[in-house]
Amino acid sequence: MNNPNDQPGGTEERRPSLGAPGERRLSPEERRRVTRAAFLRPMGLFVVVIGGVFSVLTLSWWAVVLTLATYATLAFLAARDPLFWAHVLEGREYRLETRPAPSREEASLERRVRQLPHGETRRKVEEALDLHRRTMVAIEESDDVARTVLDDAIPKLHGIAGRLVGVAERREEVAGTIRALENHAGAPQREDRDADLAGLKNELRAADEEISRTVEKLSPLRSKVVRISVESGGAAQEAAARLNADLDEMNLRLDALRSSTSSP
Repeated sequence: MNNPNDQPGGTEERRPSLGAPGERRLSPEERRRVTRAAFLRPMGLFVVVIGGVFSVLTLSWWAVVLTLATYATLAFLAARDPLFWAHVLEGREYRLETRPAPSREEASLERRVRQLPHGETRRKVEEALDLHRRTMVAIEESDDVARTVLDDAIPKLHGIAGRLVGVAERREEVAGTIRALENHAGAPQREDRDADLAGLKNELRAADEEISRTVEKLSPLRSKVVRISVESGGAAQEAAARLNADLDEMNLRLDALRSSTSSP
């Protein structure tokens, strides 16, 4: 891919675009701006205020140490976050309004989700796809080392998104079948109908639990990617291996659920 900064007559001192995944060198002035903004983040200052009040009220010296350590950690992670760089240096919204257009696969998933009935299931799946997108952007915005160790995570993340949408679609089919059976007025096959209802309700419950569980497991992934970009060498590889293991588990669970609940 051509780099927009590689132009005739250009100089290496020119600030690289923060949206380009491979460019991660800040000038000293830019580094100072990012560091200052990291230490002045409201979240970090809030931690300092709460910790200070607690230490004064309890006269606990360890609270001061814990507060400063937490504050420094939050500032350090923010200063290493490429999304935060874009927010400080280019004025982008922190929620990535300028993300690239979705791929054909992502667009297809979004269309399928829009066809789901409005309700809790659709809300959770939309949340999961948003978490998936944010994690993908965090990987793309990472440095070369982080992207290399996280290369295997990309197809696994796509697999989770596709399988989750499939589970949600099947869940809504089951919900519709349950409603139809419950509204059926015929009594001669009542025992058979009750048995079918019990099985379908168990299937529905399993799908709801797995969808909720997947959203919970996806929630911290972007933060984990940012932490991996801070690590180096063996530590980054170990953290990436743990993340990949979590992704494998999610894919296996969703696959197992889809296999056990697929339509005959």
